[in-house]
Amino acid sequence: MPTLEQLGSEKYVSLTTYRKDGTPVPTAVWVLPAGAGVAIWTVTGTWKVKRVRNNPKVTVAACDVRGNVRGEAVEGRARIGDAAERDHFAGVLGRKYRMLGLFGTLRYKLLGQRDRITVIIIDPV
Repeated sequence: MPTLEQLGSEKYVSLTTYRKDGTPVPTAVWVLPAGAGVAIWTVTGTWKVKRVRNNPKVTVAACDVRGNVRGEAVEGRARIGDAAERDHFAGVLGRKYRMLGLFGTLRYKLLGQRDRITVIIIDPV
């Protein structure tokens, strides 16, 4: 079974969050290394952010761009990162995903829309 730390080196992971009724909702996302865990860079108003606020239990598994899972899922506990963490992971995103990552982060920095981005940090349980 992989660890969250190992999954941080993947290009995509399937992040499974849970609705209030317990229904799992998988989403393919870019993943960033975050010490022993991982981080996810996303738009603030997305459903995954709302679900994490309601239930921090998540699972993470390696996948392709379409969300087809490769391997076992790892449980984690998610939290919403603060502004300093968001700014830190903007640099990590640019280094890992090169031009696409830089475009994604610069767009929000240059337009002064940093509050539209949320970082979900997932720690091992």
